[in-house]
Amino acid sequence: MDLGLQNRTALVCSSTGGLGEAVARALAAEGADTVVCGRRGERAARIAAELPSAVGVTADLRAEDGPARLYEAAVAAFGPPDVLVLNGPGPRPAPASAVDVTAAAEALDTLLHAHIRLVSLALPAMRERGWGRILAVGSSGIAAPLPNLALSNLGRAALAGYLKTLAAEVAPDGVTVNLLLPGRIRTERTAAVDAANAERSGRTVADVEQASAASIPAGRYGRPEEFAAAAAFLCGAPASYITGTALRCDGGLVRAL
Repeated sequence: MDLGLQNRTALVCSSTGGLGEAVARALAAEGADTVVCGRRGERAARIAAELPSAVGVTADLRAEDGPARLYEAAVAAFGPPDVLVLNGPGPRPAPASAVDVTAAAEALDTLLHAHIRLVSLALPAMRERGWGRILAVGSSGIAAPLPNLALSNLGRAALAGYLKTLAAEVAPDGVTVNLLLPGRIRTERTAAVDAANAERSGRTVADVEQASAASIPAGRYGRPEEFAAAAAFLCGAPASYITGTALRCDGGLVRAL
């Protein structure tokens, strides 16, 4: 299937590892001019050098001017992005009973405010040319809040509400807005969560992983490439009638429809 991404431009946030890197590689493989970014600038440059048409940018989206500096670098490299993939590191694991106002504000800064700033910058050009894709890497916690990840559940749910509202507003302009929700995908973040759960429960990491995999109908953790394939489709031309949707890529983990 031709995804129609040849000569499109894509800005993929936090793409120096994990799901962000996988999505950046998938979009680049489809012909998109791709901006790889993250706080690890050297890593971003190395990944970009391996792709057909890409640049690596050092970016800290948590800094107040971080989104604007990243957007300016993307425009300087390839022009206003046609595709904006919102992604970022998750907050530390914590039960809801341990969340205070300061921690909640930090989670919102990371998972909501920085992404709103980027959308506000990228959206006008998308609407003007009548084509755009905004895709957020979310979490299955949006559909079924995850234990001991109260800060992530809070911030990602807030972003989902904002994007769902936005999707209806910009659909007439040819801009789609969607979320892609990973379940247990084998990344460094998942490994960190498993390690935290092991420490909290007094089990080994291997036991935690085995129990987690057994709870997934597919019987295994997903691969970043599987998630990235779904992301590339949602960012492509054939997905022009899909908007305001939260698609799960979780091997059947969440049992709700």
